[in-house]
Amino acid sequence: MKEALLERFIQLQRDVSEQLGAQRESFEKRQAEALDHQHKALRQGMEHVSSQLHQSQAEAARTMNERLESLANTTDKRLQQISGQVEKRLTEGFEKTTEVFGRVLEHLSRIDEAQKKITELSGNVVSLQEVLNDKRSRGAFGEVQLEGLIRNVMPEGSYAMQETLSNGMRVDCLLTLPEPTGRVPVDAKFPLESYQRMMDNEASEGDRRQARRQFAQDIKKHIQDIAGKYLIPGETADGAVMFLPAESLFAEIHAHFPELVETAQRARVWLVSPTTLMAVLTTARAVIKDVATRKQVHIIQEHLRMLSADFGRFQKRMDKLADHIRMAHDDVKQVNTSAQKISGRFVKIEKVELDDLEEDPLLPGN
Repeated sequence: MKEALLERFIQLQRDVSEQLGAQRESFEKRQAEALDHQHKALRQGMEHVSSQLHQSQAEAARTMNERLESLANTTDKRLQQISGQVEKRLTEGFEKTTEVFGRVLEHLSRIDEAQKKITELSGNVVSLQEVLNDKRSRGAFGEVQLEGLIRNVMPEGSYAMQETLSNGMRVDCLLTLPEPTGRVPVDAKFPLESYQRMMDNEASEGDRRQARRQFAQDIKKHIQDIAGKYLIPGETADGAVMFLPAESLFAEIHAHFPELVETAQRARVWLVSPTTLMAVLTTARAVIKDVATRKQVHIIQEHLRMLSADFGRFQKRMDKLADHIRMAHDDVKQVNTSAQKISGRFVKIEKVELDDLEEDPLLPGN
């Protein structure tokens, strides 16, 4: 019994050993297959990864090349734009610089012209000084200035230049103003020598006092000459005008020689400068215009009366026209009423409404 059990145990041990060997061989085989499969899978994975790496590198290289080309194109375009803008700005800068140089040259030419004009003006001033140093030329200068002022302000027919009076004296200008003013003599005087000596700061005090006395005497003599020669009762006005062609003379007399102003007023001689003469002439022109307007008032009134009569006739004719229009409106309204009745009658005839026709008030006998 023990032997049988021992044999069975041994046999079982053998079977187990065989099974274990078979399992070991199967496991080793499977393990080898698994390792081989893993090696193949790993090799395939490595190959796939390597392929993907090559593709990624190629794609990255292609993308990099495209980006580099795009960047190069963008850079070229930008450089072209910058170059164009720089060229445009340089061109504009050159144009502006050329324009500035042209203006500078123009201003320089104007400066040259102004310098020439200044030189000519200096010569003219010297010539004017030479003219004013001569009494006769100075008198002619005052007369020309007086005539220019009067011609620019006064209307034609209101003045006469170099008019000879009944006493044989010739006045520079004779203004003809409305009554009661009448004809006003205007004479130009230009006492320059004594005035220049009086205003000369380099002269001695004694010489300046002497020139001052001489200046007063000259002005007083001119006032007396104008009053004695040009104020003629019944022919001229009771006052005359003494024209001083320089504002400085007028200002000096009124500022430092009040006695001369009083003398002129007593002699009925009014001292004027170019500015004050312009004011006097403007006032005289306004007076002349006012008198002329008043002379035309009766003509204006006559025209207004005629206009009023014309408007009255127009009003009457307008009223008649309104009556005719109203009558025509009434006639049209009546004609329209008759037309509506006739139209209604035709409608009834078309509908053969004989009974209505017999009762129609428009039928004879209705």
